[in-house]
Amino acid sequence: MNLVFLGPPGSGKGTQAVRVAKALKVSHISTGDLLREAVRDKTELGKKVEDTMKQGQLVPDEVVISLIGQKIMALEENQGFILDGFPRNVPQAESLKFMFDNQHKKLDKAILLRVSDDEVVKRLSGRWNCPKCNTGYNHPSNVPKHEGICDRDGEKLLRRPDDEEAVVRKRLEVYKAETIPIEDFYRKESILTEIEGEQQPDKVFQDILTAVKD
Repeated sequence: MNLVFLGPPGSGKGTQAVRVAKALKVSHISTGDLLREAVRDKTELGKKVEDTMKQGQLVPDEVVISLIGQKIMALEENQGFILDGFPRNVPQAESLKFMFDNQHKKLDKAILLRVSDDEVVKRLSGRWNCPKCNTGYNHPSNVPKHEGICDRDGEKLLRRPDDEEAVVRKRLEVYKAETIPIEDFYRKESILTEIEGEQQPDKVFQDILTAVKD
């Protein structure tokens, strides 16, 4: 089972992708995680994309396509996967299709999580992460026992620079301009399934599982 998860930043696609990947026993490939790891580790790639990410802009297509291609090629044969955060525009979607055609792979479903702009801003502006163990917290649904401190290791929690409200608004503008056309791309491929993303997380999870098993 090979899936793409689509949706605006803060739609919950990353959280759901982890859960669904575990349930389906497939690999979870997060573009955002891969890029943030590169920035954190100060790799050559990380140095190139750090400023772009802080400003809420999309990383250049050629960089992301190469990164994802390498990750997919490294998977074991017949190992399914969920792509989270990729593709983000039609050229990336076309490159992915070309890549898959050459490798005799195919996408089974593109799952789109629908979430309003106001809900995205509310979710992301209240999101904090532990820099050590990467545990995530969100006000008001998942707060630490001690404000600003990770429950697991006592580290001070940080907000990602791209979760500041002004940057979130910018990210939404970029998403609408470049990512929404992908919906039509996958709709024409007859593999797009829309899920209401503002439901309770467990209901979203169950709806996704039902959709991918149809």
